[in-house]
Amino acid sequence: MSTDPVSTPADLRAHIAQLWIHPVKSCAGIAVTEAELTPTGLAWDRAWMVVDSEGEFVTQRELPRMALIQPAFKLGQLVLRAPGMLALHLSLEGAEWPIKVRVWDDVVPAWDMGDVAAQWFSDFLGPDAPAGLKRLRLVRFDPAISRLCSAQWTGGRESVTQFADGFGVLVASTASLDGLNARLATAGQQPVDMRRFRPNIVLGSVEPHDEDRIGAWRIHTPEGVAALENVKPCARCPIPDIDPASAVPAPAVSNALQAYRADPRLNGALSFGMNAIVLAGDGLILRVGQAVTADWRFD
Repeated sequence: MSTDPVSTPADLRAHIAQLWIHPVKSCAGIAVTEAELTPTGLAWDRAWMVVDSEGEFVTQRELPRMALIQPAFKLGQLVLRAPGMLALHLSLEGAEWPIKVRVWDDVVPAWDMGDVAAQWFSDFLGPDAPAGLKRLRLVRFDPAISRLCSAQWTGGRESVTQFADGFGVLVASTASLDGLNARLATAGQQPVDMRRFRPNIVLGSVEPHDEDRIGAWRIHTPEGVAALENVKPCARCPIPDIDPASAVPAPAVSNALQAYRADPRLNGALSFGMNAIVLAGDGLILRVGQAVTADWRFD
């Protein structure tokens, strides 16, 4: 397959406008200029997760202050910072002991990150948490395990993810966000940024919600062509209503989406962005600015 997008026939030509990695599920993301593509999505995305004392996953739905925990990578470490807390430094190769955890309907083996990490998350999130969420732990996905995506949406093809809700890559577009912000402005509300929607790949040079309408799509890198496919609209819970800068919820985003994004593919649930699976390109480096080509999907 040609790596030259100019010579590749396509219905849509776009580019990567933003790349995001969310190392700890439901904590803040990191905007990056490049990221390695793996079978489970972007490297280090949703590789860690917060759980309660029973091993059940915890997100901003229960603890909005998770939005204030900011990760960074530095010198072979994951560094976590939060207001009023000393930084937590975790080795990228580190883990303490095996543990079973639940993420949605999947019970999977994972690795507990130890008592220091558990205390750090409990100290920051516990004081405002409901009774059952005072004591928290941080776990790491076991890379030896394959957590399968829903075959109902992948067309029976085997695809894997780590601690993401269901699929390895979440795709949105700058135009879709611009369209939402235009509606918020009309309603007298402040604009929001892409952090609220927690995507991995943000497409530029497209029309609003073109990401809904494409089938398999290709990212053209100097080393080869990565292939992904958008398989399921992303149903939106209340997390986009949480201000990532303050962790304060307000319903403006959901109210705006209700007017035009009730998705019949999801029985009327609100959608924004698309869940994608990786078809090809393991090990390729994706970079902001790289060309994207795609064909329209005709269901």
